[in-house]
Amino acid sequence: MQPQDANFLGKVFGGAILAKIDLCAYATSSRFAGTICVTASFDRVDFHEPIEVGDLVTFVGHVSYVGRTSVEVTIEIYAENVLIGTKRHTNTARVTMVAIKDGKPQLVPRLLCETREDKIRFLEGKLRRELRARQIEERERIYANFNAASDSDLDELLHASKLS
Repeated sequence: MQPQDANFLGKVFGGAILAKIDLCAYATSSRFAGTICVTASFDRVDFHEPIEVGDLVTFVGHVSYVGRTSVEVTIEIYAENVLIGTKRHTNTARVTMVAIKDGKPQLVPRLLCETREDKIRFLEGKLRRELRARQIEERERIYANFNAASDSDLDELLHASKLS
């Protein structure tokens, strides 16, 4: 990572890492799908440790789950200080990509789960997808309730949230 990648604290700016995560997710998903894949969502990015300017950063992506036209890519990021030989796991990300052909979503191959680890990763990915869908439904229901609430109901909710 270079000086232009630094934030105000002198560490690598998270946005620089996010851009590279997106590129890694593209390469991993497109290789798997055999077609162009585009970003549908960044499902989660965990920043475990800061990355220093000058570190050599490695992005390792693997397909952890597939739907009909989507590919979930898990990316592990490692920062290495090449001068002293230390390597650290700094980030973990999950990105959902959609396969595209002729401007339309394209079916992706099934994921072959051969090892125990493959099977666990697939089942975890399936669970993440189901939980995201439930979370979206619940959030939309709550938002609709907020929009339907009276001003006095909203004031009560605001007052209660300040107390907790």
